[in-house]
Amino acid sequence: MVAGSRNSLAICDDGRLFTWGWNQRGTLGHAPGSKSECIPSQVKALENVKIVQAAIGGWHCLAVDMNGCAYAWGGNEYGQCAEPPEQKADTKVFRRDVVIPRQCTPHLRVRQVAAGGTHSLVCTESGQVWTWGQPWPPGDIKQISTPVRVQGLENVKLIAVGAFHNLALLELGEVWAWGNNEYGQLGTGDTQPRALPIAVEGLSGLVMVDIAAGGWHSMSLTTNGEVYAWGRGEHGRLGFGDDKSSKMVPQKIEQLSGEKIIQVSCGGTHSVALSEKGDMFSFGRADHGRLGYATAVTTGDAVRVPVIVAHKEDHAHSGNGTSPLSHEDLNLWSIKSIACGGRHTLALASLRPYEG
Repeated sequence: MVAGSRNSLAICDDGRLFTWGWNQRGTLGHAPGSKSECIPSQVKALENVKIVQAAIGGWHCLAVDMNGCAYAWGGNEYGQCAEPPEQKADTKVFRRDVVIPRQCTPHLRVRQVAAGGTHSLVCTESGQVWTWGQPWPPGDIKQISTPVRVQGLENVKLIAVGAFHNLALLELGEVWAWGNNEYGQLGTGDTQPRALPIAVEGLSGLVMVDIAAGGWHSMSLTTNGEVYAWGRGEHGRLGFGDDKSSKMVPQKIEQLSGEKIIQVSCGGTHSVALSEKGDMFSFGRADHGRLGYATAVTTGDAVRVPVIVAHKEDHAHSGNGTSPLSHEDLNLWSIKSIACGGRHTLALASLRPYEG
């Protein structure tokens, strides 16, 4: 499952892809019937292939099938769907969105796709990274609609993309970064942008197993379950409690020490971590309910979530109409996977085995 800036998607075990949410630019993979759709629907254009992984950017989506073919659809004003962004009709120039998914890298065998605000990345089965679209804030550099290889990267295992910055995790556990660096989200100790990948020196000597990139912040996960965060600190999205300042180099989130974290996810202004025990912790901006607990209080403290909406008969006792889960209730559910979007969060959960 993937949470985007305004929409979401889920991939079934059999490779079917379902989307829901905002669809004004064709981001759901079919012609917009309305501005948004509340019920998941299958992307029919991809029903004859088995999708294994997907990504959502600011206005577009990417997916890859079991044969390594990558597909793109949605907003394409910066060439982020690997199509020329404009068509001319008479004397008019108009935007060319891609409503129906189509192959975007026919010459590459892709293992993973990642989508940013206005650009796209793929990691090939050979560990190379290719990119296209508008990789930095519009106007900074020229957009491209033809995939080009990112120089200086080999043996890449995993990629992650924020609004305008990129992370790559190498096979040996090193993290490299490039792109916009306005808030130190590249972890280089400064705010200078990088056109080419550079090693995140603050993680030197550590072996990483997971990475995540949010709107303007980044996270990585070590082999022993410790989480490091850096970049924009506003709203407490880095997880350092009352310290909401930006961090130019990675720092360990001490509040998560001992929890044995196995996955991290960064949203636009919030973050979520998943533990080996299936517990979920969230921190950052809280409005719209994105942190998963009853109040809308923004926090830099890692809070165990989620909470549930109170039953109708309990509203008189719950004050604001919500009731936090007790520890006993929380223990009924085991979270398997997490995904942070622009203003929402998704979690895949299953009931824990009953112990009577």
